[in-house]
Amino acid sequence: MTPLLRDILATDALQIVFQPVVELIGDKLQLHMLECLTRGPRNTNAARADVMFEYVRRKRVEPTVDRACILLGLHAAAALPGTPDLSFNTHASTLGRDSEFPALLVAMADEVGIDPSRITIEIIEHAHGWDGATFDRALRTLRSFGARIALDDVGLGHSNYQMMIDTHPQYMKIDRYFVHGAHADLDRRAVLDSIAQLALRLGARVVAEGVEDTRDLLPLSDAGIDLAQGYLFARPLAAPELIASGWLQPSAPIAAPARSFACPA
Repeated sequence: MTPLLRDILATDALQIVFQPVVELIGDKLQLHMLECLTRGPRNTNAARADVMFEYVRRKRVEPTVDRACILLGLHAAAALPGTPDLSFNTHASTLGRDSEFPALLVAMADEVGIDPSRITIEIIEHAHGWDGATFDRALRTLRSFGARIALDDVGLGHSNYQMMIDTHPQYMKIDRYFVHGAHADLDRRAVLDSIAQLALRLGARVVAEGVEDTRDLLPLSDAGIDLAQGYLFARPLAAPELIASGWLQPSAPIAAPARSFACPA
């Protein structure tokens, strides 16, 4: 095991944050679910999540790291008030190479008191390198326990038409590339429209990622997309910040934000 991988898997090295996925209801919004995100060990090359997971994929240890991230995320989520729905990023290669993963996930959720029906597994992948039969069996097993499936980064890379058919997701998450600036870009609006219509035919709901500008809410509404995530609504928050933010308080829908946020470098 390399020193960096040892750091990543250290008990107290990883940091868990949550970002709300909101449902847009006219000019108001409410919490739909929380995406549980992992940040790498501080003061290392893998502190940024994208760098950490690229390293993990190169070392082909996705199942090991996915298990660690989800275990920590479940423990962090169990301490939150209420019973919000949760989503966890998981590599397709984990589902296709780790036959024990679905049962382990359910056991971990049961251990901390989280019903699997509150969980969405958000599938990410950057290269096809797994057993298709094991992958399909994992999806069936997860669904049998009540978990839902989401496909991440729709429109880019390996989140393509084949993956839509193979996964039959309940959620399709459109990459921010197609969302940011859609109010002034007819091509991006066309992509939003086409994915929304495809999702409707496949029985999935669409989540727009990377929403930072109120002007981009109109093309989402025009396309019939009512789930969104991004800095316009909330940045990823550690559990104490999330609790203090008020997102977890049971309430009627709140007014949608009237201003936009710039994405920090």
